[in-house]
Amino acid sequence: MTHPQRTSPRIDAAVIGGGFYGCMLAVHLRSAGAKVTLFEKHDDILTRASHTNQARVHNGYHYPRSLLTGLRSRVNLPRFVAEFRDCVDSSFEKIYAIAARHSHVTARHFVNFCTRIGAPVRPVGPRIRELFDPRLVEAVFAVEEYAFDAVRLREAMWARLRAAGVDVRLAADVRRLAAHDAGGLRLECAGVPGGESWVADRVYNCTYSQLNAVLARSGIPPIPLKHEITELALVRMPEKLAGVGVTVMCGPFFSCMPFPSRGLHSLSHVRYTPHTSWHDSGATVLDAHRLLAESPRRSRVGLMVRDAARYLPAIAGCRHVESLFEVKTILPASERDDGRPILLEHDVGLPGLTCVLAAKIDNVFDMLDAVPVPAERTERRAA
Repeated sequence: MTHPQRTSPRIDAAVIGGGFYGCMLAVHLRSAGAKVTLFEKHDDILTRASHTNQARVHNGYHYPRSLLTGLRSRVNLPRFVAEFRDCVDSSFEKIYAIAARHSHVTARHFVNFCTRIGAPVRPVGPRIRELFDPRLVEAVFAVEEYAFDAVRLREAMWARLRAAGVDVRLAADVRRLAAHDAGGLRLECAGVPGGESWVADRVYNCTYSQLNAVLARSGIPPIPLKHEITELALVRMPEKLAGVGVTVMCGPFFSCMPFPSRGLHSLSHVRYTPHTSWHDSGATVLDAHRLLAESPRRSRVGLMVRDAARYLPAIAGCRHVESLFEVKTILPASERDDGRPILLEHDVGLPGLTCVLAAKIDNVFDMLDAVPVPAERTERRAA
């Protein structure tokens, strides 16, 4: 007895990765009329790097050594706040302090940079200035910067996906891509209800730390990337710092930011947050998620607090609640000036395959503006 061969579903666009960028791109393409399926290998969207980060909505201040990154943040913040107002926390005071030693920038440099990008900055009053050790901190500034609630952002993205009519497949692990005989790309998947093979005219790889894992399984040379296993400590601040977010810069220093989804603060330190790192190069591509799962979870929060308290003594009274571990992925070239450009490469190894890598949630609009969308809905050919 013979069985008819199952026909692979045919779609206009497949987006791999249900982080913030992948979800926003799927909605963007669907709104232009494309038939879009979003594949996410976990049981929900926005559960990995889109959730485990400082939750900072940047306004440019963080990048005084990268004018372009600072400027794009400054341009995108109002748009992000307008579109996701219910997800944004603006209730706290945001403070940037310039270290007197070992900083890559001076107070004068910082103020000039803020002026160039049009970011508001002003000296703080004595109540805030007295929180810092004057021997180690050159100047302290009040700025306009916000935090986002990652849980509310996930809910907002689900609402957008449903309203746009994006087909979302959870627990769907795209294992391999290949050219399809009838044109387009074939996706070989694991755990996908409705079939393990799909065909798409275009595929968008938005898997962040798994970007090269998808390429390697498809026989495509990796993109040079650096990965770090990082620790984000969640702490309860003492009363003096409960309504304040602090960043000491620019160099081997720290940030403590409100983490709205938990009602806590995140604490990160340039020296102690990265636990280990590696590069994808040549034929060597390690599975970042597997390495994270197998890595020891020994917190360095004591080291973070001890060093931060030299600059901000009151932080010594914080209480460690939990640490979140995740993989952070960046372009190696970004380490020179701490810039955060968006990687957007088309036809990577296969015609129709686009790879996207970004490190800052609020600059998603730069990616959307750069991705071409069909003028009208693509006519899908029979597979």
